[in-house]
Formats: sequence, structure tokens, C-alpha cells
Amino acid sequence: MQKTSFPTDGVTQNDKKRTNATATTVTVHLQPEEKDMVLARPKTVSQLLASLGLAEETALVARDGQLLTPDRHIWPNDILLVRKVASSG
Repeated sequence: MQKTSFPTDGVTQNDKKRTNATATTVTVHLQPEEKDMVLARPKTVSQLLASLGLAEETALVARDGQLLTPDRHIWPNDILLVRKVASSG
């Protein structure tokens, strides 16, 4: 059995299970709207936020309970939480 190598930038077992060369979408749960969407897979968190029309400083993105920085890679079939945040002044 040949082992498959995966990038080591915080990849979890769930990431490895979801990785599929033919998959081209991700699932996003948007809060506080409580809206689920399936989107074409962006390559990075920054690209995801841009596709949602959100600035990087206005939302948090998490995968498997772990916060992701804008430069983090998004994998095929990822299930992501995007939480809009607002400063109250």
C-alpha cells in the first residue's frame, strides 16, 4: 500500500479524508445568518472571504474548530464556518 503525502500546514485527519482530486466545492456555514452554501472551492481563506464579499478583518473562518488565517489553504470538500464579526464602538 502506497502512502499519500499531504501538506503539513495544520492538516487534520478529517482534511485527509475529505481530500479528493475530483472535488471542486466546499461547504460554508455562514453565521449569524445560519445559512449553509456550497461554493466552488477557492484556494485560500482570503479568496473565500473575497468571494463572499467580506473583508478579512470582518469575519473569522474555522475548519474543524480551528481558526484559519487568510493565507491558509482550503481543501476540496472542506466544511468551513464563516462567522461575521462587528466592532461595537
